[in-house]
Formats: sequence, structure tokens, C-alpha cells
Amino acid sequence: MKLAVVGTGYVGLVSGVCLAAKGHTVLCVDKNPAIVATLNAGRPHIFETGLPELLASVLASGRFSATQDLYAALDQVDLVIVAVGTPSKDGIIDLTYVDGVAREIGAYIKNHDRHISVVVKSTVVPGTTDTVVRIAIEQASGKAFSAFGLGMNPEFLREGDAISDFSAPDRIVLGYEDPQTLERLEELYAPWDVDKLRVNTRTAEMVKYANNALLATQISAVNEIANLAAALGGIDVMDVVAGVQMDKRWNPILPDGARAKPHILTYLVPGCGFGGSCFPKDVQALRSQGMQNGLPMRMLNAILDVNEGQPEQVIDILRRETGGLTGRRVLVLGLAFKPGTDDVRESASLKIVARLADEGAVIVAHDPIATENFRNALNGAAAQTVFCERWQDEVAAADIVIVATAWPEYQALSGLDFSGKILFDARRAFMPSQFQGTKYLSIGRQMGTP
Repeated sequence: MKLAVVGTGYVGLVSGVCLAAKGHTVLCVDKNPAIVATLNAGRPHIFETGLPELLASVLASGRFSATQDLYAALDQVDLVIVAVGTPSKDGIIDLTYVDGVAREIGAYIKNHDRHISVVVKSTVVPGTTDTVVRIAIEQASGKAFSAFGLGMNPEFLREGDAISDFSAPDRIVLGYEDPQTLERLEELYAPWDVDKLRVNTRTAEMVKYANNALLATQISAVNEIANLAAALGGIDVMDVVAGVQMDKRWNPILPDGARAKPHILTYLVPGCGFGGSCFPKDVQALRSQGMQNGLPMRMLNAILDVNEGQPEQVIDILRRETGGLTGRRVLVLGLAFKPGTDDVRESASLKIVARLADEGAVIVAHDPIATENFRNALNGAAAQTVFCERWQDEVAAADIVIVATAWPEYQALSGLDFSGKILFDARRAFMPSQFQGTKYLSIGRQMGTP
């Protein structure tokens, strides 16, 4: 199948390359000539594990190319995937780019009689594809909906694992408004033998938001329990979590007596809050849509409130343990919102570093790949932060080491001398027993308190 993908950001590029790897011919469209040139030269402009190698492979096969010319791409295809950005503005999703692409496609349809299916892959609130996108195409084309098709195909890609997530998904949601678009989506995803859900576009849009909102709910719920455990003292919340995870509804017992240990259990580990391009934005957008429809959205408000306060827990605990952070040398390890990506959007480290600066700490920071993005996002506190290339050389001089992102390379900390220092494990990347004789701190753990 030959298709066009409009947008070469995180979702568009990964989707286009992976679809080409499955045997389809993909034309990726981007208005930026520099991006088009680098992609056609085999150099992705975003970081994702395995992407450079896969891009090189599909370019060599002739199944992938990038272009600035949307209309030339539409001349060759019957299905176009819209994968442009949907940024958040004051907690409300901004559909400017989606609307703009829809109108460009509509202008093309105006002068062509071929039936083209327009499938939205960008994350959009329920009711977008069958209203905003449909209306934009109808207005620009002067034709009614029957002259073109509409679909919605949400992505479930985790940054750092996007190639594997797309190549071996746990499910594919096929949202459609007309039978011909469903037929084309079926053909597109025929190479995948996985569970497929066929629903209307509003349901497909809601699946993505519900999925992320429920995962965010688990994170904020366990963080609130962790905060209470720390306030009470004498409880390590990880012991509580271990007891909860023995419930067979969370962790089923297999026929051989072993535990299934599903990945969902990783969302029951307390930390300094969720970040990234999906969870905060999606929960905010769903909350805003609910409030616009007269619903109080109490649960989503609570999820966001708890998450907003989690980075402050790090500062509060350190201030309590040290009596003050002024002049303390603090090494912050991990600046991306999670390991495996250079994305710092809504990273807890941004808030932690900013608050350390407010407290008068001397800040040294490190990340394997996200340093430049972090520096650009940090604003005023950047002037008070020293960014290092070799974190190992900074441990000896540090009074406090904060593990804010659980990059695998930081596991080497357990073999270093922490005499007289504080280790704050904000992501529960270690066992306290690995740091005997060290003041080991974390969220949800205040031991030795009545």
C-alpha cells in the first residue's frame, strides 16, 4: 500500500518508518526543507532508540522518502495520515496544525474526484475528527463528507520504546466514519496479527485519552499514599507496594505458581511525578473538555494537583534532613522526563532544579542525552546550574546526589563511596540496602520515626 504521512515529528516519523518496514511505501510530508533533506540523507532529527538504523533500511529499500510537496504526495495515495502536533495552551488542546492540514487536504480534494481517506493519528480530544477535521475539509473542498473518508488511528508509543511499540503493538484501534476508510485501515494493518478494535472516530479518540488518564491516575494515587507514609514515619512505602502487588488482581498467579508480573505494576512505584509530552497534556486536555461540557472533573483535577506537588516533595524532605540547602552542592542525575529519550517536556527535574536554585543550592546536573534540551527549557535557573559530561567525577565533591531519572548508567552509584553524603533516590532505582551507612532518602520513606 502507498500512503502519505503528514508531519515528521515523534509520532509521524516513527509511524512512517515502521509502516515502511512492514512493506508499505510511505511518503512523509514536512514543510521544513532542512528536515526533509536530513531524512532523505538518513539522519533523523529526533532521538529514538533504533530509529537511525530502521530509517537507513527503509530508505535503501525505496519504501520511504520525505517531501515538502503535499499535493504531489496526495497524487499518489488513497490514504493520508495526519500526524502533526497538538500542543497544549493553558491546558486546552491547540488544533491549529490539524485544522491547517485538513484545509490543505480539502483544497486538494476540491480539484480531484478520487476518494481519499484522511486518518488522524495526532492525539485529539473526542469529537475532533468528525467535526473539526470534517468541517475544515468540507469548507476547503466545497464537497460533502461522502466525497472523502475519515478515520482516527491513535498511537500508543512510549518514548524510548517507540519502534518496538509500533512494530509489536498490544492492540490497534481502527476508528472510522465510512466503510471505505475502514477497508483501507484494514489493509494498512494487515501485516499485524494482534487484537484490533473497530469503532467510530470519537471512541478511538477517547481510548487514547482514557488510557493515559488511567495510567496517570495510578501514578498519582501511589504518590499520595507514599506522601502519607512518609508523614507518618516508620513506613517504607515500597513495602506497602510489595504487599499490594501480591493481590492476584494486580499480579495474577500462573499455573506453575509463579507471578505474571505485568508491566502495569511499574505504574505503582512512587516518585517525583510524571512528565513528558503525553500524560500531563492529555489529562489537562480531557479535564478541560469535561469542564467545557459542564462536568467538574474532580478526579482529573486531583491527579494533576498531586503530580504538580511531587517535585516539591524532594525539596521538602531534603530541607528537613539538612536544615537548609543554601550553599549545599547538589548533583542532579537525570534531566529527561524518563530514560531512553532526550525529551524534557514537563520533566520533574525542571521543577527540582528551579527550586534548588531558589533555595540557594550549588547545582551540578547531568543527563546522557538531554542536557541541551534541558538547558534551553530551564530559563533563569540555567545560569545557576553547571552541566557536566562525566557525572562520576562530580560525586566526590557533592553533598547531595539526586537520582531524578533512572538511566541505567546511574546504577554505578551503588559502588561509590557515599560517606557523609545524602543520596536521594527520587525514582526508586535502588534498594536502600545498597547504600548501607549512607543517608538514603526517597519519597514515601521516613524511617525511624515514631
